[in-house]
Amino acid sequence: MRRMGKALVWLALLLGLSATVLAGAAWLWLNQPLVLATPTVEVSIEPGTPPREVAQAWVTAGVQAPPRVLYEWFRWSGQSRLIRAGSYEAHTGITAIGLLDKMVRGDQVMEVVRLIDGWTFRQFRTALARAPALKPSTAAMSDADIMAALGAPGIAAEGRFFPDTYAYSRGVSDLAVLKRAHAAMERRLETAWAQRDEGLPLNSRDEALILASIVEKETGQSADRSMVAAVFVNRLKLGMPLQTDPTVIYGLGERFDGNLRRRDLLADTPFNTYTRQGLPPTPIAMPGAASLQASLHPAASRALYFVARGDGSSQFSEDLTAHNRAVNQYQRGR
Repeated sequence: MRRMGKALVWLALLLGLSATVLAGAAWLWLNQPLVLATPTVEVSIEPGTPPREVAQAWVTAGVQAPPRVLYEWFRWSGQSRLIRAGSYEAHTGITAIGLLDKMVRGDQVMEVVRLIDGWTFRQFRTALARAPALKPSTAAMSDADIMAALGAPGIAAEGRFFPDTYAYSRGVSDLAVLKRAHAAMERRLETAWAQRDEGLPLNSRDEALILASIVEKETGQSADRSMVAAVFVNRLKLGMPLQTDPTVIYGLGERFDGNLRRRDLLADTPFNTYTRQGLPPTPIAMPGAASLQASLHPAASRALYFVARGDGSSQFSEDLTAHNRAVNQYQRGR
């Protein structure tokens, strides 16, 4: 019995020592830099990926550690369920603790795509196609297909996306960026319409968006924006044709070669505001916030005409005689 008791004591000591050694080894491994196959290792984690597969993904990408050990660390930490989907980078010097912390905090690698005020939807799609690490889910989709996927079937895509800089994680679908830009324009338009001036010749949010797109394309200097809007608002009130070149150019589409001719102004299309009165059927570009505001809060002016001065600004006139003088001065050099 005495010998058995001594044996049990020694066994307990050995087990305790082994546990201490294992704990020490684990502490050292968790706090020492992981060995990476390259200076930077990248991993994209899809939503719903199990922690075991996350560990394997890091090992496959270049973290030189047993995937089972990495997974057991995720599980033992109690934070495995907190790992967020996204794109991550591990750099030389990162530890297992730091790796897990990065994923739990959602410290992702982000890319950005910038959508410019005044761009058409075609230009928008081109920018998305060229954006780095953006999954081209809509490459084979028509504009109508995209709008249907966004929950707006039957609505023209032009002008329905807010121009801004959008950050995204690598590997995300371009449809996700489109969804954010569409929702942003909906919010902006709703707010601007609710705060509009009284007495505007606009019957709906859609008409406000169309007008804002024209103002966007016709404004050379931001200081002129509300005056440009006033000219078009005044013309709509009087039933005068808008006679704005950007709508004609938009209606020509790919036929426009950069030179707007007289015959183009006379060629009737739904977007030719020389041959047709009122607003065109859809926006002609993506208006920014400033153009939305100017269109719904135009300057208090009776101007009906404007002409480019040649420096980006415009000369505004209330009658045709004054406008002709301005055209002679700034366009014909008389």
